[in-house]
Amino acid sequence: QVQLVESGGGLVQAGGSLRLSCAASGRTFSTYTMGWFRQAPGKEREFVAAVSRSGSTAWYADSVKGRFTISRDNAKNTVYLQMSSLKPEDTALYYCASNSGSAVTDPRRYANWGQGTQVTVSS
Repeated sequence: QVQLVESGGGLVQAGGSLRLSCAASGRTFSTYTMGWFRQAPGKEREFVAAVSRSGSTAWYADSVKGRFTISRDNAKNTVYLQMSSLKPEDTALYYCASNSGSAVTDPRRYANWGQGTQVTVSS
């Protein structure tokens, strides 16, 4: 069982930046593709970004391309989401998750989830 803990959420003005972190337990962090998802009240859980095991490949939702950057530090068992040019529609609870398979945008492929960290963007 992998334990994931997100941090870095908060309140930020539109146009601002925020950096989220997700710390993972265990010795097998580098064997997982890692992803970020978000969920707003009344909405479905939405794919945001994912990064490959080595960190060499990244995938992004169209809504965040050019604004968000995902990265990982396998030596620290940590994945990051750097968010810039934030918009009110980015407001959501953000989750990180681990994926041992393919289909990186599908939340059903992720077996382990963090508790989430709230991001609120004011207009």
